[in-house]
Amino acid sequence: MRILLVAGEASGDAHGADLVSALKAQQPQLDIFGVGGPALREAGMQTLVDSAAIAGMGLFEAADKLTALLRTYRALTQILRRHPPDLLLLIDFPEFNLRLAKVAKHVNVPVFYYISPQVWAWRRKRVYTIAKWVDLLAAVFPFEPSFYSAHGCSVEFVGHPLVGRVRPTRSRDDTLRLYHLNPAQKTIVLLPGSRTQEVRYLLPPLLHATTALGERYQFILAVASTLDRDQIETTVRAHSAAIRVVQGDTYNITHAADLAVVASGTATLEVALLERPMVIVYRLAPVTYALARLFVRVPFIGMPNLIAERQIVPELIQSAVTPERIATEAQRLLTDAQAYSVAQDGLREVRVRLGEPGAAKRTADLIFNLLAQR
Repeated sequence: MRILLVAGEASGDAHGADLVSALKAQQPQLDIFGVGGPALREAGMQTLVDSAAIAGMGLFEAADKLTALLRTYRALTQILRRHPPDLLLLIDFPEFNLRLAKVAKHVNVPVFYYISPQVWAWRRKRVYTIAKWVDLLAAVFPFEPSFYSAHGCSVEFVGHPLVGRVRPTRSRDDTLRLYHLNPAQKTIVLLPGSRTQEVRYLLPPLLHATTALGERYQFILAVASTLDRDQIETTVRAHSAAIRVVQGDTYNITHAADLAVVASGTATLEVALLERPMVIVYRLAPVTYALARLFVRVPFIGMPNLIAERQIVPELIQSAVTPERIATEAQRLLTDAQAYSVAQDGLREVRVRLGEPGAAKRTADLIFNLLAQR
């Protein structure tokens, strides 16, 4: 069987790789091809287009990707029409993927959506598009099935794929020793995002917040695999030589830290699963943010707070992302034992709500069941 898979961003690449591995464990001869990154290639998918070529952030920040997006869309629609696969497997990336789903349905190719679009957060009318063009939706957040099913979507909750993946591989003491950090001193990990645009907006206030917090704390910055470590380290060194900069060891670093200051997004879930209290920061280009506010309909921007259905960790949005506010919220959690404990309890609750490990295997089973019905 042939499966056309489209994962347009780094997080989709990682989740897709686990799913491809689970699919091939049951049917090794599956021909899986499409749009993805290094993790999907390693899992055995043939990537026709690298996801890095089309991934973007925000309305204006993605403009430079438009030509690549259009070229990719034309190539994939030709495949669907001329050599239809047995399944179109979509992972997140809704603006692109929902258009592709419409084409697939017109040529009688079933559509499976994994890591469902967050239409419950903004532009909710897209849920009717999903109900029309998607055969089955695999939901990863506990509040999603009721929302989607109420709008006519066929949906199953599979749990979040990060639950089975996010874990440290060494002890806290070993990690602190590895990076020459003092175990008697409280450690703050900085996670400024996985996209260049995020880092551009968030890194300066994060660095200045370390100055405001002072020498009583020690800092380590985790660079996402999608970013240029040397470039970020140059920026950090210009501010302070005391901040460690590390790439490729985020889970261990976060596990060893006492607190995280983290860009809103998938990283907040990873920090939550490691049960580390955090300060969530979120900042976009002013025009992009102003437009987004017209559509967003959720009480929080941080996934841990949305899953808990209350604020368990502080959020700083747009103009509130200042060194002073970051330092104030971080210090409050690190000096108030009760506030820290309440945050940790809330994060443990989030972990339970995200389901048991094995999301990829459960999703693979759903895909094979869908194919068997044809």
